[in-house]
Amino acid sequence: MRAGDRVALAVSGGADSVALLRVLLELRDELGIVLAVAHFNHGLRGAESDADQAFVADFARQSNLEFYAGLADVRDHAILNKLSVEAAGRELRYQWFARLAGAKRLDAVATAHTLDDQAETVLLKFLRGAGTRGLAGIWPVVELADSGNPSGARAAGEKRTSDGAAEAAPLQNNASQVRIVRPLLSVSRDEIEAYLESLGQSWREDASNLDHRFLRNRVRHELLPLLEREYNPNMRQALSDLADLARAEEAYWQEPVEHELRTRAAAGSLDVAGFPHLPLALQRRLLKRFAEEKGLTLDFEHVDQLRRCALGEFMRTELPGGRLAVNAKGSLELKSCTPTAAADYEASLPIPGEARLPELGLTVRATVVPEAFGRELATAELLSYDLLGPELTIRNWRPGDRFRPAHSRSEEKLKRLFGEKNIPAEQRTAWPIALRGDDIVWVRGFPVAAAYRWQGQGPAVKIETIPDEK
Repeated sequence: MRAGDRVALAVSGGADSVALLRVLLELRDELGIVLAVAHFNHGLRGAESDADQAFVADFARQSNLEFYAGLADVRDHAILNKLSVEAAGRELRYQWFARLAGAKRLDAVATAHTLDDQAETVLLKFLRGAGTRGLAGIWPVVELADSGNPSGARAAGEKRTSDGAAEAAPLQNNASQVRIVRPLLSVSRDEIEAYLESLGQSWREDASNLDHRFLRNRVRHELLPLLEREYNPNMRQALSDLADLARAEEAYWQEPVEHELRTRAAAGSLDVAGFPHLPLALQRRLLKRFAEEKGLTLDFEHVDQLRRCALGEFMRTELPGGRLAVNAKGSLELKSCTPTAAADYEASLPIPGEARLPELGLTVRATVVPEAFGRELATAELLSYDLLGPELTIRNWRPGDRFRPAHSRSEEKLKRLFGEKNIPAEQRTAWPIALRGDDIVWVRGFPVAAAYRWQGQGPAVKIETIPDEK
């Protein structure tokens, strides 16, 4: 924070944010900042949520600080947008911060994320298979996006300073530069509670923080204590240190990747001449960044497929979202891999075996994967051999088809799932699916059906599409 900054403190009423408020009240004259209090009511706990807001409002009044309150139906937003409650709350909260910052001409919004929050975030990212961008965890400083950006804050692509913090960059629509700052990111939750107790300062407890239905709470109350007890008593600090290292890596690679992208990208394609001579880390980062420019978010496996295509090991490879990467004379292009229109088609797919689909210019292949090798693959892409029978039916999507992919909570119309994955409407009619009887067990570009997913025992089946060589 800089002298003269107008700073709103995001205060929930919990120990962390109350401690931040007390600290900044002590330091505001020394820092030369103007403070206000911002409270976002998630509307999740009824009277308890209202009591939290009243507690924070009273604290702001006693401290002679301006008080701003926001309110949203987080649960409804989560259902409508198929988000977790935590993700929906974060999205709405940061959108409100952005609007508030613009309306009140704020320079920064301070949040009370702690070392414990950092450790939990890094561990969650690791469990989900993140790279260094994810392992960077919570950034100490990040540019707050404009209110039209649903992500709330720009966590990727912003310019970084030498210490890994985000360097403020001009916002869209000539809005003022607004930062999210996290002053307590190196302070533990135990230190915070000890500080408040020394002051005789009360705070509000959120009962939902003890609800083990939420993954973060299970990590907080079960997994992290287990790791500290059985493996490393300094696990939280170790995870925070890992985040520092990952942020430095991200800061280092930002400019080389952008330079290569500017040098090689032209007319929607990527020049891959001399690609084998680039460091492996730069190859992966460049291709991931190129795909992001085209609206694709790729996991490690798909980045590696794209890299092998760029190296010329094969001339084309299929990517999520109905996209096809083609290496055409040293230029990598991303194309639609499904014709825009096709008549209904149907074919039998033996297991193992192939089904040729001339309507689409591709072949669907079913491969039996032994149990030992199945553990090396993404289980969301594997079907249980024992549940499938000797053959499946391959056909195009038809109106009314419903599907429940692995890791989803309920069955949905495929039409809606296509929309969520941004598959163009003109491609959907020809989209290939596999059925066992009347059950859809596989849809190209999606995890396999939840009810037929391989559970780690016995042989598995992997279904993939092979585009024709042209």
